Amino acid sequence: MHPSVVSQRYTPEDLLAMPDGHRFDLVDGHLVERNLGAESSWIALQINRRLCSYAETSQHGLVLGPDCGYQIFPDNPNRVRFPDGSFIRSGRLPNDALPRGHIRVVPDLVLEVVSPNDLAWEVDMKVTEYLQASVPLVWVFYPDTRTVSVYRAGGKAARLGVGETLSDAEALPGFTCLVADVFPRQPAALA
Repeated sequence: MHPSVVSQRYTPEDLLAMPDGHRFDLVDGHLVERNLGAESSWIALQINRRLCSYAETSQHGLVLGPDCGYQIFPDNPNRVRFPDGSFIRSGRLPNDALPRGHIRVVPDLVLEVVSPNDLAWEVDMKVTEYLQASVPLVWVFYPDTRTVSVYRAGGKAARLGVGETLSDAEALPGFTCLVADVFPRQPAALA
């Protein structure tokens, strides 16, 4: 007879106390390792860098990177997700101050970059969770196809290719970025 294995359940506070807690999402009390890769990390950095430049210049809000957890899911208050980047408009955080722990204010934009080990259903589940939590805009970057899926509250969705521009007049007034600029350059074809 095999001994029964009791899976430890974690809380958002446990996640904050862990030195590497940002490497995990917290789903139903369980740690779910975030799939990371060099290419996806580079892409997230490119878009976050452009968003930071926009936020500093426009004073419209602030950008948070992949080590910022969000505890914004009304059906599961102990769920914590760490998107690859996010944007919160000015005036939305209590007293315009960042909390020391997880953010409990729904961001105006969440971005995810698909990593090599991400499964399609996992990416879809995250997008669904963000939209159900009332995130108005979700961008999902697909390195293999060099495309971005844009999801908006209310069910509107679009897919942008390298010849198109990322923008959103409501969430990010004045922000534009060529999709091609956030993906690594394609190596020249060998002759």
